[in-house]
Amino acid sequence: MVSVLVPLAAGCEEMEAVIVIDVLRRAGASVVVVGLEDGSVEASRGVRIVPDRRLDDVDAAAFDALVLPGGGPGTARLRQDARILRSVREFAAAGKWIAAVCAAPTVLLAAGVLAGKRATAHPSVHAELARGGVQVEAAQRVVVDGKLLTSQGPGTCFEFAYALVERLFSTAKVAELNASILARIGGE
Repeated sequence: MVSVLVPLAAGCEEMEAVIVIDVLRRAGASVVVVGLEDGSVEASRGVRIVPDRRLDDVDAAAFDALVLPGGGPGTARLRQDARILRSVREFAAAGKWIAAVCAAPTVLLAAGVLAGKRATAHPSVHAELARGGVQVEAAQRVVVDGKLLTSQGPGTCFEFAYALVERLFSTAKVAELNASILARIGGE
């Protein structure tokens, strides 16, 4: 079974967390949501999300993919967390999928895995990414470069999640999801 690790930090963007978690679980992935600290995570709009576990209680290396939701304050907390940066580096070194949305591609940049790559992100962080040597694809809603998948923000989360499903499963799984939730996203 495909396993996906989704770390959440206080101030994460709700849609970017919940949509990708839901879509991946519907696809059949084992998604483990972890908090950086004990207890629930208060997201950027005040929604409380209860992680499955604490980050310290999982072996990140056992997962097939890592997904980083954005949101300004949440992204800053992810970027400042040595455990997250180490996990990003380990996933990259192992050739595993890493997906980041909104401001979260800056976490990939801080971990040293995004320089020289193509990516997209929320417009508010385009300049930071460009200064870090990233080829910013500002007009693209989802960008894949190797095993890195990036997207722009809350409004692109279904496309982001479906792009990950297509790579972790298949275009047939995307079509199955489209039929199930009455969407028309990719894979058709």
